[in-house]
Amino acid sequence: MLTPSFQTLLATLLIGVSAVAAASPLSLSLSGPKSVHGVENLKITATITNTGTETLKVLNDPRGLLSKRPANKFSITDAKGARPSFTGVKVKYVPEAAAALGAYTVLAPGASVSVAHDLSAGYNFTAAGAGTFDFEADKAFYIVKENNKVELIQAEISEASAFTASVTGNLVISRREDEPSGLAKRATFVGCTTARQTLLNTAIASAETYAANAKSYLSSHTTATTRYTTWFGAFTTARYQTVVSHFTLIDANNFSAFTFDCSCTDSAYAYVYPDTFGKIYLCSAFWSAGNTGTDSKAGTIIHESSHFTNNGGTDDHAYGQTAAKSLATSSPARAVLNADSHEYFAENTPALA
Repeated sequence: MLTPSFQTLLATLLIGVSAVAAASPLSLSLSGPKSVHGVENLKITATITNTGTETLKVLNDPRGLLSKRPANKFSITDAKGARPSFTGVKVKYVPEAAAALGAYTVLAPGASVSVAHDLSAGYNFTAAGAGTFDFEADKAFYIVKENNKVELIQAEISEASAFTASVTGNLVISRREDEPSGLAKRATFVGCTTARQTLLNTAIASAETYAANAKSYLSSHTTATTRYTTWFGAFTTARYQTVVSHFTLIDANNFSAFTFDCSCTDSAYAYVYPDTFGKIYLCSAFWSAGNTGTDSKAGTIIHESSHFTNNGGTDDHAYGQTAAKSLATSSPARAVLNADSHEYFAENTPALA
């Protein structure tokens, strides 16, 4: 029989072993100026280090710290809880598709990679005002395992890596790109080959069919159905009306008059600036997707269109069918504001009544 003191020692050792086993193989630190005059000078460098003993393949998630794309990857608050408004991009991204494309960074044990982030490209500090802000970075990273299986891990962040900076002077910049002043009578293609324009024209027609069918279905099914509850959760009139309003607006869009920019080369499907109505940027994963069906080209157009402020401004609370179904169960209020939930409802693959 083990003595109480030996049992205590053994338990302590086992807890220690478990803690070591559970430790993240990635660490994250932030660095940058402690004060800036003008938000255009607010640039923070994120350094990701492999602290483990095995080589890691870390996905270049366009929503994460390995990408410079201005996604909402920082939590920024001052002492009173004021936050800058997010003005960057909303991205459709499927980690498994990115893994198949080989879109990852290889980090050997002890190796680091540093990425500088221009926060002025994604945040407007006007409403929050000048002041001192705490910056917390998204510490989620996707690791590619054998057979391109993907695992989500959280990087370790030490207290010493916490970052604080004061921001004064100019609190917002104008986005550095030409924004469409209005929609043309036909689609505008930017950097798209003739072959891609053909694919897009087919996808546009299919997306318009998806939007019309989704609106029609909702108009004729005004109570709970399997299709509705699978993607949007428990039925209430208020939440149902939210979904109806979104698809009414989306169906009223003329996708054939949108601007489609094919210049993106990262592993996302697509992204938009929500306040720039009618312009969709298409990325690598989009071109290998089917025209219709789950995570399709046509469905991606529905997803991105739902993000536009003019269409109700959905967010990205969950990605993928499994996560979207779980969101519908756990938080219907978020599901009716989730872009992938709208896409999967419109694609309806496999078909639900």
